[in-house]
Amino acid sequence: MSTLLGSHTEARRAGRIVQGHELTESQAIEAEVCVIGSGCGGATVARQLAMAGHDVVVLERGGYYPESSFDQREINMNAKLSADRSMRASADGGTLLLSGQNVGGASVHYWADSYRTPEDRLQLWAERYGVEGHDLARLTPAWDELTGTLNVHPATEDYHNRMNQLLRSGAQQLGWEGHAVPQARKGCVKSGHCMQGCVYRAKQSQLVTHIPQAIDHGARVYADVEAAELLRERGQVRALRARVIDRARNQPSGVELTVRARAFVLAAGGYYSAPFLLRQGLQKQLPMLGRNFGMNPTAMVHGLYDEDIVLWRNIPAAFGVEQFRLARYDAAGAYVEGGYLLMANQIQPGLLGSMMPLMGDALGEWMAQMPRIGGTIAWIDDPADELGELQLARDGTPKVVYPYGPKTQAILRDTIRKQAQLQFAVGARRLLVAGADALQLDSTADLPKIDRLPIRAGGLFMAAPHPSGGCIMGRSARDSVTGPSHRVHGFDNLFVADSSVFPTPVSVDPSFTIMAFSYVAAEHIRQML
Repeated sequence: MSTLLGSHTEARRAGRIVQGHELTESQAIEAEVCVIGSGCGGATVARQLAMAGHDVVVLERGGYYPESSFDQREINMNAKLSADRSMRASADGGTLLLSGQNVGGASVHYWADSYRTPEDRLQLWAERYGVEGHDLARLTPAWDELTGTLNVHPATEDYHNRMNQLLRSGAQQLGWEGHAVPQARKGCVKSGHCMQGCVYRAKQSQLVTHIPQAIDHGARVYADVEAAELLRERGQVRALRARVIDRARNQPSGVELTVRARAFVLAAGGYYSAPFLLRQGLQKQLPMLGRNFGMNPTAMVHGLYDEDIVLWRNIPAAFGVEQFRLARYDAAGAYVEGGYLLMANQIQPGLLGSMMPLMGDALGEWMAQMPRIGGTIAWIDDPADELGELQLARDGTPKVVYPYGPKTQAILRDTIRKQAQLQFAVGARRLLVAGADALQLDSTADLPKIDRLPIRAGGLFMAAPHPSGGCIMGRSARDSVTGPSHRVHGFDNLFVADSSVFPTPVSVDPSFTIMAFSYVAAEHIRQML
């Protein structure tokens, strides 16, 4: 696969970022390709096509915040970078849904973990779901190029903060396999403000890599512009109607854009792409639309130590425990253990306080020793037979229905048990499970209490930052929404390029998978232009 999809030609227009306040009159825009969304999928597709000489327009519902505007304040940056200020929850109210809404998408506040998709997952998708043309041989050239572009490398020793050192030591003591996590960073100063956007341009997000590269080759990025309606005719998208958002009010300004293009790429992210297509009335012709939805819900365990940990400095995940990535079942099919990654947690002081399920003197006792609070987190690999569904709420916004079935509950309990085992092994003198039951553990003798911990809506304090599915890839419109070319079934020129095409979760951080898949999508789009 040629990573640049052909020889470079001069861009037809000067690339730039246009912000909502600059758009004072409704207007029509023409391009070869219109990309909806500017995160790992949209920015990568835009970069690939722009570098190949195509006229690309990118629409981003969120605002444009250059790194010079980052102030490293939790509340301020959450409002700028996170959709709904990270306050949108699943339908049962039990899980916070985390996603980016800004130029650069979730990559601006992600941890920069950059895992290549495990081969066993690619094989599963090919054999069970019919995902063709996305095998290791096809994706490796993309990853090789991305590794250079994003400066991906395993975290070196100086980037292992104390919690990461303890995680590694605990894994070694317990005989659990783990490795330094591949990072997309360059010139990191170890500030610990990764989730607040990197003011130092060290984290190689789409904001500082693929977006400016696309602009340098003529792409136009429109911030504060929300895609609203696909104007369709006989299997073709003729145009897209979009509305300009008044950023101060977070409401439509009354100004509209009509984008006419030869190809349209939906890359609004795992929480938003399927709902966008649902709003177009496509559920009947695409019965799998919104289905097979996963979100990697997390469980966290806080630990109190006799030494300073300082969770909020240096990079978040320098070391990852991969021993339990794949779930194990016995001969009768009963769950045994696994189905997740274990990592050191990183929480800024404000968020840490909110994730403490204590009040009064009990909370004061922990927070008075805040530098000595450590912690771990687990990203679960949602079981394929217990995935959820994306629907539309009454107001047309995404509604996440997630079952937390028996396997998922068992996996969550196992993550808590393993986190507790590891933290006790490296000297934690007390543990606190982040959840409404405020379960505290004083020694390994308390581990059986985890087996009685109820897993219910709001029972554990969980966030879900890695959505997948909803527009899954497969063989036909009966069993999927998109085909192996990323084209939506029934359309000639509508494509999807984000995590919503994954039939199941990736089992590792999805960002590098999204980008590599987007290389494939860009190649297919170029072929039809």
